[in-house]
Amino acid sequence: MEPENLQSVLHSAFAGISQVRDALTPQLTLQEVGTVTSVGTGIAKVSGLPGVGFDELVMFPGQLPGIAFNVDENEIGVVLLSEYWHLEAGDEVRRTGRVLDIAVGQELLGRVIDPLGRQLDGKGPVNTTKRLPVERPAQPIMDRAPVTEPLQTGLKVIDALVPVGRGQRELILGDRQTGKTAIAVDTILNQRGQDVLCVYCAIGQRASAVAKVVATLRENNAMDYTVIVVTEGNDPPGLAYIAPYAATSIAEHFMEEGRDVLIVYDDLTHHARSYREISLLLRRPPGREAFPGDIFYIHSRLLERATHLRQELGGGSLTALPIIETEAQDISAYIPTNLISITDGQIYLSPSLFQMGVLPAIEVGKSVSRVGGKAQRAAYQAVAGDLKLSYAQFEELETFSRFGARLDANTLKTIEHGRRIRVCLKQPEFDPVPVPEQIAVLLALTTGLFDQVPLDQMRNAENELCKAAATLPPEILERLKSASKMSDEDRKTIIEIAKKALVSFQPKPKDEHETKTAKEPEVAPGNAVKGKSGETS
Repeated sequence: MEPENLQSVLHSAFAGISQVRDALTPQLTLQEVGTVTSVGTGIAKVSGLPGVGFDELVMFPGQLPGIAFNVDENEIGVVLLSEYWHLEAGDEVRRTGRVLDIAVGQELLGRVIDPLGRQLDGKGPVNTTKRLPVERPAQPIMDRAPVTEPLQTGLKVIDALVPVGRGQRELILGDRQTGKTAIAVDTILNQRGQDVLCVYCAIGQRASAVAKVVATLRENNAMDYTVIVVTEGNDPPGLAYIAPYAATSIAEHFMEEGRDVLIVYDDLTHHARSYREISLLLRRPPGREAFPGDIFYIHSRLLERATHLRQELGGGSLTALPIIETEAQDISAYIPTNLISITDGQIYLSPSLFQMGVLPAIEVGKSVSRVGGKAQRAAYQAVAGDLKLSYAQFEELETFSRFGARLDANTLKTIEHGRRIRVCLKQPEFDPVPVPEQIAVLLALTTGLFDQVPLDQMRNAENELCKAAATLPPEILERLKSASKMSDEDRKTIIEIAKKALVSFQPKPKDEHETKTAKEPEVAPGNAVKGKSGETS
């Protein structure tokens, strides 16, 4: 290139740079920067952020998030939400000016994430276009509709005796290792094909237990409609504290789109303990059992977000199944009584029934649904109306019969009938039963068709009846699945099919023409018997 051409090119370039420089207006952003004064287990004390607000998200070095919990005059107490081992006094802290939020949307279905939205399943980052705050106010009362539609769990004892409605909050409580998680997982499995999305929130669980739940859902093709939010036992307590709120925001997004959603909190005992740990570390005044004074509020503001919206707002619903672990069957402890008063009923699992092999180990006498009965299908109400009373009478008489007292025929009949109720309400794990099969079994039970079946043959008889129930006419199957009442003709048809299915399990009648053998005369020792001819034999 010639010198004069090069000079003109450079002149043009410098002129362009100067134009850009003149047009540039520097933007100054004011940002508050604080300093870490001390670091504890899951919390940090920070000074130098005078404008920070309660629940505001702050960022530490290494993109470590925290929530401003205690806002005092001279310092703030921050709950840390990630690995904080590298954090030390003197590190900088910056305000974000926003609250903690989480990604929501269809992209989360089938994924395993933590409460911050980070993937845990190795399938790459979660790419969504919408985010919602973790803490959201509950829906106003005037935006809510009554609970009118049932949520089928696939468990006969629940659907018949302790029904759950869409938009209800039903507590599951019991001692450790009594099958609480199994009931929740069975309910999730039963939602396949029911147009219900599910969110499973594991709070402070062992990694092996969470992996087992994820594997079960994958084996049964339930991950297609399920989101799993996980905090493990070794995660910071702040992460366990925000987990149920983050999971609820994910579920609320689907509900506001008009979908029916089921959310499982497994379990809120760990949630209460993590909040107690945070509060004690932040020097908040302790109350009963060292829990802070607002322990009731943290659960009530969580569970009040579960509801059924009016049709004008989409008609979606959010059904909550919180789980609580009791100690030594004490359901009158602090946290259980709090949650019993917040929820719309409870399902109590008894260790004694579990040890007897009655699974699911639901104690019918202590379990109740305060809303679901109004949403229960008419067919269930017709066939299971007096089942709970019969079962309660049986349990009382069975306890009485253990004293060895003589029992009359009616009492024995009640006990035998109750034993068959107990066997019919037993159910294998991860094996939900469809509605028509449940109706057929319950109708055969209440009409006494199982009373002649030997106890050791009850399981086979029930399986045979379930196979026969699948052959019911399509119009009857449709009516059983809908809200319409079961007619007398439908009832007769089901009973006839049940009789044919159970005929091979009935005891055979005794033969009336048995040959009678003549009695031989008794012979005294040492004496001979004389025959007709007079000869001694």
